[in-house]
Amino acid sequence: MKVTHAGRRIKVTVSADGDGLVSHAGSALLAQGADKTGLTQALGFAVGEPGLRGGSHDRGRVIRDLAVMLADGGDCLADLRAVGDQAVLFEATASPSTAFRVIDRIACTPGLVDALRDAHARARARVWKLAGAPDRLTIDLDATLIAAHSEKDRAAGTFKGGYGFAPMLAYADETGEALAGELRPGNAGANNAADQIRVAEQAIAQIPAEHIETIAIVLRVDSAGASHELLDWCRDGQIEFSVGYDLTETVRAAILKIPEPAWVCSLDQDGQQRSNGQVCEITEHLDLASWPKATRVLVRRERAHPGAQLSFTDHDGHRFQAIITDQTGPVAELERDHRARARVEDHIRNDKDTGLRNLPFRTFEHNQVWLQIVRLAHDLIGWTQRLLLTGELAKAEPKRLRYRLLHLAARLSFHARTATLRLPGTWPWAPDLAAAFNRLATLTTPA
Repeated sequence: MKVTHAGRRIKVTVSADGDGLVSHAGSALLAQGADKTGLTQALGFAVGEPGLRGGSHDRGRVIRDLAVMLADGGDCLADLRAVGDQAVLFEATASPSTAFRVIDRIACTPGLVDALRDAHARARARVWKLAGAPDRLTIDLDATLIAAHSEKDRAAGTFKGGYGFAPMLAYADETGEALAGELRPGNAGANNAADQIRVAEQAIAQIPAEHIETIAIVLRVDSAGASHELLDWCRDGQIEFSVGYDLTETVRAAILKIPEPAWVCSLDQDGQQRSNGQVCEITEHLDLASWPKATRVLVRRERAHPGAQLSFTDHDGHRFQAIITDQTGPVAELERDHRARARVEDHIRNDKDTGLRNLPFRTFEHNQVWLQIVRLAHDLIGWTQRLLLTGELAKAEPKRLRYRLLHLAARLSFHARTATLRLPGTWPWAPDLAAAFNRLATLTTPA
């Protein structure tokens, strides 16, 4: 092997005698962040196992290490060694077999999955105190498909012809947090109102108690959420909604009655007018008596992109999309806000890159626990970005964050009872990681 140094190609000699070198140095930021937000402590209280022998691994720390491993890019229990092999940074880490026993106990003990969710909520309350709470919370509900390549408990055929699971997930748009998730068989419908309500209730339970009475909540769903059962539940709970609406014959007929001057320009997410797209309201042309009072129907039209295939629901070269909402305000702003629901697809894609793509266990209950740990990993990344990172890194997706920060190698040196983690001076993002560790040091660990 050769490298270039000072403009010259130099032959490299490889030896295995390096001292103090550590890998995945940036992932220690996630582990320490879990401690400072109170997540590790809350997990210990929630899933602690009485009667353990002295020297046994703290059960809350095992779950924390699993979440750090997933955030670091692992996707199975064996990948826990990525953390365990760096014991000088992460302290003693449980073996994969011990980690499985912890998951098995949570899966088989009634109430422990709920306790895991409660611990997540307590840590979230601490983060909201540190980073600030939003005045409004938009809960995005969506279902996704996860393929199963072997016989697994309750895996089933999907509407796309595959085989696996169809979890229902909920995310907070303003904070990017994973609020709830429920594992379901692959044949579960995306428009199952009972499942949607159950996951939405789990999401609301994640809101800190001191904010639940004052925060404005909006439930945002695609057309799978356009059911009377779900929207009546929203109205009963004083939750506003913004939901996709099917283009039925009645809706298409109402659209054709709208005069051209009634269409207003749609908006980009930054509030600027879009070059392609108009919005109008067709509420007065529809019978909405069976829907919650003050329900409105808004429609967006836009010219199809060059080469796009039009369908029979399109008219005069336009494509149409409708939403049903009970929110007040200008139609262009409400339609823009609903379109921002597309961010939920990014969250799901990132979670599939953070352990969700592979449900590693045979039994359904164990995979349900795995889903909850994926949610923890999602929030560990998001909380680290909110509390400790700035600029582009505060918005980077997990894959980029792993390359720039989490997987960075460093040298750990000791002198006079002090330790220094020396990051590579030539690495472009080393100063950002050092600054993040310094910010972490200013946070106090909950009592």
